[in-house]
Amino acid sequence: VQLQASGGGLVQAGGSLRLSCAASGRIFSINGMGWYRQAPGKQRELVATISSGGTTDYAGLVKGRFTISRDNAKNTVYLQMNSLKPEDTAVYYCNVDHVAWTGRRDNYWGQGTLVTVSS
Repeated sequence: VQLQASGGGLVQAGGSLRLSCAASGRIFSINGMGWYRQAPGKQRELVATISSGGTTDYAGLVKGRFTISRDNAKNTVYLQMNSLKPEDTAVYYCNVDHVAWTGRRDNYWGQGTLVTVSS
């Protein structure tokens, strides 16, 4: 399974960006999908997750500003980011929990997409 993330870029504070992450390859079933981020000099942190049934969860710092969604037909997860702040600047990584036909579960990471918010 490969993940291709896109949508990052430079935006002014208060602006919006939409990230996408498409899974491809030998996909049988995808459970949870999520977005994480890592700012310079900091550890990677959870941003938002969405279950196969559509249940969402958000980090406190982004709740009310970010929205995670998924298109199961396209094996794609999205992150709509509004009211961006300079502290949202980070490399954003997508993550998926894949279940093979054997029942084996594997976790995959995308390559990361850089989001820079200027003040």
